[in-house]
Amino acid sequence: MIVSARSAVRLPSGVRDFLPRATARRRSIAERLLGEFESWGYARIITPLYECADVLERGLGVDARQAAIRFVEPGTGEVVALRPDMTPQVARMAATHLSDIDGPLRYCYEGAVTRMQRGTRVQREILQAGVELIGAGAPEGDAEVLSVAVAALATMGLDHVRLDLGHVALVRYALAAISQPGLRREIEALLAKKAHREVARLAADLPEPLPTLLGALPTLYGNPDEVLARARALPLPDSVLAALSTVEKVLALSREVAESELHATISLDLGEVRGFEYYTGTRFDGYAEGVGEPVLRGGRYDELLGRYGHAASATGFAVDIEAIAQAQSARGVALPAPALTVLVTTAETRRYEGIRVAAALRAQGLRAAVDPGQRRGLKTLLRYAAEVGFTHILRIERDDAGFHRVPAGDANAPAVAVDSALLEAAAAGEGSGLAAHLRGPDAHRERND
Repeated sequence: MIVSARSAVRLPSGVRDFLPRATARRRSIAERLLGEFESWGYARIITPLYECADVLERGLGVDARQAAIRFVEPGTGEVVALRPDMTPQVARMAATHLSDIDGPLRYCYEGAVTRMQRGTRVQREILQAGVELIGAGAPEGDAEVLSVAVAALATMGLDHVRLDLGHVALVRYALAAISQPGLRREIEALLAKKAHREVARLAADLPEPLPTLLGALPTLYGNPDEVLARARALPLPDSVLAALSTVEKVLALSREVAESELHATISLDLGEVRGFEYYTGTRFDGYAEGVGEPVLRGGRYDELLGRYGHAASATGFAVDIEAIAQAQSARGVALPAPALTVLVTTAETRRYEGIRVAAALRAQGLRAAVDPGQRRGLKTLLRYAAEVGFTHILRIERDDAGFHRVPAGDANAPAVAVDSALLEAAAAGEGSGLAAHLRGPDAHRERND
């Protein structure tokens, strides 16, 4: 069998290309998120795509270590790993470069992480944007980060958002009291499934208060006030009761923002075991209609910076940009109006004039390119311009000029005339008049691509 060159071209599993329209949505999401983060005082940072494996793994939980993709760096022979999570990188950076700063550090980032999917040998590339607040304790730091998360989701145009808030203290206390490692792992797996009966059965022979505590964990989910009341009725040490008070304070500080800005439903889950070996306090997930996985995850990780030589409290979250894009598509959320992008076509005798006009439009903040000379009919040009992302076609003919809007342009409709004085001014380097004429009254149209 003969295999063509095109059919043999492929991507590794777990990664994909994004064509211009899909890219526009994801870049819009990322920039809106980063803009919101910056408005709260979070400064943008950039971390490397890969790091020395042993250094990166100091900051990873068990699952994330197993998910990291490693390879040998050719130049040094050292084992490095693609980042499966950006939070340890920010922790390393803060601990090694910024430990002498007295006061909270606020950072935000965006980029791709790559990890093996749990229980498989299939990798997945995930586009993320997130924040890290370092040096602010609970509950104030937790409430700030949760409020930033709510405000960020509010910019995404999503309805029916659900926030699941939790705290690892009760789960940690109950599981740590199980002396048999195998039984502990088995119960932990069942707790992850909220398998109430199975947990109660396995815990029945353990000494009290373990059967009571473990049997209650899968049920401690729902209305925050009701869950807190049920949890406080359990036989708990002062340390866990203090953690419940922290949760109550975080709710008090952030609930109004969540319900007023996002119209979010807030649930409390004190039996969640995900990440309990990584998080040290409050943790939270955000869910949006149309997407099964969380669109946002975060929590407190006070022990992480100490692994890099500088102990400090810290909390943060990451947004899954692809999950947000899916949620927006499911809800029919429109993209912002596309940037005005002009394709300039010219008669052969006015070619250099077209080049100067395009330069003048770019100087006015528009995007402009000159068609490379081949003569094509208007219908063909409109179809081409729509496919590759131009919003306008500016045609400079031998004796006149005009423009068509894309994709609303009709090949049979007359062009919108362009006054020769505007064109001459643009060719001379003054493009403001022509730019305003092209922008016209519909510069703020939205689309649903």
